[in-house]
Amino acid sequence: MDRWDMSRMPAFSDPSQQNPSEQSPLRLGVMASGNGSNFEALAQAIEAGTLRAELRLLVVNNPGCGAQQRAERLGVPCKVLDHRVLRNREDLDQALVDSFRAADVEVVVMAGWMRIVTPVLIEGFAGRLVNIHPSLLPSFKGLDGIGQALKAGVKVTGCTVHVVTEELDAGPILAQAAVDVDRDDDHDSLARKIHREEHQLLPAAINAMIPTWRDQASL
Repeated sequence: MDRWDMSRMPAFSDPSQQNPSEQSPLRLGVMASGNGSNFEALAQAIEAGTLRAELRLLVVNNPGCGAQQRAERLGVPCKVLDHRVLRNREDLDQALVDSFRAADVEVVVMAGWMRIVTPVLIEGFAGRLVNIHPSLLPSFKGLDGIGQALKAGVKVTGCTVHVVTEELDAGPILAQAAVDVDRDDDHDSLARKIHREEHQLLPAAINAMIPTWRDQASL
């Protein structure tokens, strides 16, 4: 059975009570390294009207990856910043900051970004850099949260949307969804269940945060 911890999500606002800047779509940038299913989930939520946002730019670090192919199919601007070409992590993160600022992005979402980020990016979008992690943080931080959960033999795991800080997978939690680990689950089957929850949780958590981000911007 899948469960959402809605207590960790800000209450949705009545659109009629919002000022024009709050009602305008949130300008999103997305970072992805692989298949890009969470990126497409954001696009689908926007199309369905459940996420008040627009996708300004996708950045990938692996040329030709699934996320880039999805962006081309969906008509979302996409930029390749190959980490193999840039000198170091700081150079990559500065290029990310420059790219998102040039696209007038308000909030950046790490949707399967398989690189450790540096303070250059974290401070460039302080409080507005969001990650989706495949575990119920603070459990199973870091690489392969799904494999860690299986090895630990837990009966429940899930996914977490959180703000990115300098401490790995330790930033403020915005929302979580729990998933039961069945006796016959392997890495692939558990990953499929978690991904289904991620695709719902990530757009909902971002949408719920829009009034907060807009209030912060007006201070």
